[in-house]
Amino acid sequence: MTQKFVVTGGAGFIGSHIVDALVARGNDVHVIDNYTGGKFEERFNAKAVYHEVDMRLTDEIQKIVRGADVVFHTAAVPRVPYSIEHPVETTDVNITGTVSVLTAAANAKVRRVIYSSSGSAYGNQTILPLGETLPANPVNPYGLQKYVGELFAALWPSIYGIETVSLRYFNVYGPGLDPNGPYALAIGKFLLARKDNTPITIFGDGTVTRDFTHVSDVVRANLLAAESKKVGKGEVINVGAGRNVSIKALADMFGGEIRYGPARIEAHDSLADNRKAKELLGWEPTITLEDGIAELKKEMGIT
Repeated sequence: MTQKFVVTGGAGFIGSHIVDALVARGNDVHVIDNYTGGKFEERFNAKAVYHEVDMRLTDEIQKIVRGADVVFHTAAVPRVPYSIEHPVETTDVNITGTVSVLTAAANAKVRRVIYSSSGSAYGNQTILPLGETLPANPVNPYGLQKYVGELFAALWPSIYGIETVSLRYFNVYGPGLDPNGPYALAIGKFLLARKDNTPITIFGDGTVTRDFTHVSDVVRANLLAAESKKVGKGEVINVGAGRNVSIKALADMFGGEIRYGPARIEAHDSLADNRKAKELLGWEPTITLEDGIAELKKEMGIT
């Protein structure tokens, strides 16, 4: 019998890549999404089943996840700046929605939930690289919301008997990212500026560093987390390339004029310690930032 998997937020950037990987394996794949992040036709997979449902509707979610082996919970209202401007909305969706999905999955006797968390839970730290034993220190609502989701996920195995794993992603990029809108990722913005031959805007002085991780590596981490016998008790695991690059150095990879804007409320430096992912999941990053950027530039016809 074909295994059933559910991806919440499966019409989003990361979720749609997970959907494609599961479909390619021949799995029965169901997507739950309310499309608040937009409907992008290129992200839909004709072999998956789509359900337009809000994550906070626990009873509806429970019906869809019944019979599933694993739920990949990628649904969220993303982006740090948006969470600062809309703390009530993002807290409701990102925390209540996560509790709703965990509850629905437990009630439906799903084996395991893989929760998509974020390296922003670390906030500002005095020690790099960022290891999972460091105390969380989020500096914005989004980082706090993701961290609280981890805490809820960690409770579910002992209370409700469902396995959970939380993956802390570090600055995910790759094919299919949306370069438009005021909250688009830096790489998306830089791509668009380069294509339109307009100046690249850096917020702050450009010394902020980030650990950019290719989406295909993130997908592989999810699939490994779904099957690993070494996890399931609410573990928190970094999924990052293990290399940080300044935003100025990133901009230089695209070329062209650079302009500077006001700094944002965010952690200054980020660098993942990914040894735990190797130990528990057998995961290591495979795509360098240079190769990933070259791939995106080629995709957009940028020379």
